[in-house]
Amino acid sequence: MNNTQLYPFERNRYYPRKRMSSGDFTAEQTYMNNKRRFLNGLMYGSGVVCGLGVFSLDDLSFLVESGVAIDGMGREIVVETSDVKKLSAIEGFDSLRTNKASLCLKYKEDDVHKVYAIDQDDPGAEFQYNRVREGYTLFLMDQEDIPEVYEMESEFLLSSVLYSSMNYMVTFRMPASACRGHVIRAEVIIEKISDENVSLTYSAKLQTPTFTSAEGMNYIDVEINDVFLSMGEKTVLDYWMDTLDSPVNNTNIILETGSAKAFENDVACEVPANFMMEVALTNLKPRQLVNREIGRMNLEMKNIGGQGDYIRLADFSLVRTESAYIIEDVTEATVKQYVAVPAQDLKRGDYLEYFIKEADIHQPKIRTAASDVQADAAAGRKSAFPEIATGLVEIPLGEDARRGDIFYSGEILHGLGKGNVYVEVGYELISDDTNKSSNLKSTIYGSPDIFGKEQKSVVNAETAVRVLNDKGSFVVGARLLDAVDFLVLTYRWVAIRFPSGEEISDESEIVGASISPEMPTVRMLTKESHYFGVRFEGMEPCSVSYELTDENSGDITADGVYTAPAKAGVYEIRIFCTDMPKICTYAYAVVEKKGLEDRPEESSAEQPALGGGSAQMIGGLVR
Repeated sequence: MNNTQLYPFERNRYYPRKRMSSGDFTAEQTYMNNKRRFLNGLMYGSGVVCGLGVFSLDDLSFLVESGVAIDGMGREIVVETSDVKKLSAIEGFDSLRTNKASLCLKYKEDDVHKVYAIDQDDPGAEFQYNRVREGYTLFLMDQEDIPEVYEMESEFLLSSVLYSSMNYMVTFRMPASACRGHVIRAEVIIEKISDENVSLTYSAKLQTPTFTSAEGMNYIDVEINDVFLSMGEKTVLDYWMDTLDSPVNNTNIILETGSAKAFENDVACEVPANFMMEVALTNLKPRQLVNREIGRMNLEMKNIGGQGDYIRLADFSLVRTESAYIIEDVTEATVKQYVAVPAQDLKRGDYLEYFIKEADIHQPKIRTAASDVQADAAAGRKSAFPEIATGLVEIPLGEDARRGDIFYSGEILHGLGKGNVYVEVGYELISDDTNKSSNLKSTIYGSPDIFGKEQKSVVNAETAVRVLNDKGSFVVGARLLDAVDFLVLTYRWVAIRFPSGEEISDESEIVGASISPEMPTVRMLTKESHYFGVRFEGMEPCSVSYELTDENSGDITADGVYTAPAKAGVYEIRIFCTDMPKICTYAYAVVEKKGLEDRPEESSAEQPALGGGSAQMIGGLVR
């Protein structure tokens, strides 16, 4: 492979009367070519840019359409016209050992345009080629000889085994970081690792404290029913979840105690008793998170991965006869790798609209700042904090404005909705900053003449604001106290909306509202973990907090994953609404050291003495 090292870059340095040789001109071309190919590889990667479809014409020949590709070294490969080829005439055909072959495209240079050369050091070199033509060549190779491109292990995805046997492996995989308020996809991958004639049935419940399904549940039901795969074959199950806006920095996904069951050919198999995966939570948006992960790979890591100097176009299934190979089938879809070209983004977006539903529950919500308050109000969310909006308003004065004249602004929407809103305005001033030789912006609220001695450009005027409560807008009026030469007055307005008496919550609002644990009583072994999910009754779902009522009774995370202590016993967990601690409930963990196989099914009815049902606090503790 020629020209594998594209950098470091070195270009000609010119100076007066520099003598240029063929090596200097070659260096000039090499610099420009390598710089372009280097950027091609970084910006686009390798693959097919357009065209290059492969079609079987008959048993012995095929067609390659015109098109463009970029190989792993960033070189452009252009097939200018469609090309019909005989299978037996392709390079590598005589070396095929199997009936599975791959058709590949490779960059090629040819010396062309032979000319007479003068001033040759070698008298025998009378002619030279005057040009280099960039072209391509096609070749065949056995599919089993296609090298695997080594990829550096990425920290973007977490993967852990749910079930493993001599025949099957079931793996759970999802991103290592989740974006608060956005959806995330988890995968369960079923892979056959033997050639035995065996089917798999597997079920488990994965508890997801900070993630909810489309049905609002804090768990994933994994159901694999009588799956039969061939050796090396994989099946992937997708699970979409919403990431809650939780204050915790990390959350755990755990296997619910006793929920995992596996059968191979209807024979029960041993399953792991514990499974836990820790996922980080971030405020980054998904695109920011992905860009950060992709951009962190350095040049050494990219070079270790390596890229081929050819493009794989199609796979052929061949039938061997006494005299030749016959083309039985041509496969492109799973073989070709395409380059995502920015120029095709518009068309790509148009096509994707046929597969992406705008109203899908998993699409991110996009809201403007002005509509946030109204959207929150529509969703029934109430806040004890004031809502604030701000902006600029200009009041035109016209010519010959005199002392005592009154001028008004137009009607301005403050964006805080209808109701009682307080609006204040201040004179917006831009003056010279003598210390930094630049402009200094400031706002004067109240009487501007107090600062008139310091700032000669301050307009002395008194202002008033008329708030139109039923329209959600206001008008600013200004009376000039001195004559001015300005044509426009600029004011900064600030609007504040405090909750009304009806919006301020009191204890009466929580009457009828309660929470209860999904499993009030849980039997578990020492050091085992369990997530205590919560049901909401008579209220909207909200953030909940957890605490242990006794010391040395285990550990519980902020998102409700309880880990039993080393000592057997009955331990109490208090669960309460973070913003309304008076609404609370209790759950109990019965921890034992003996095996779990003979314990009864977990049910709140079996533990009446532990009282795990819903509870609420109204003016005092109710348990």
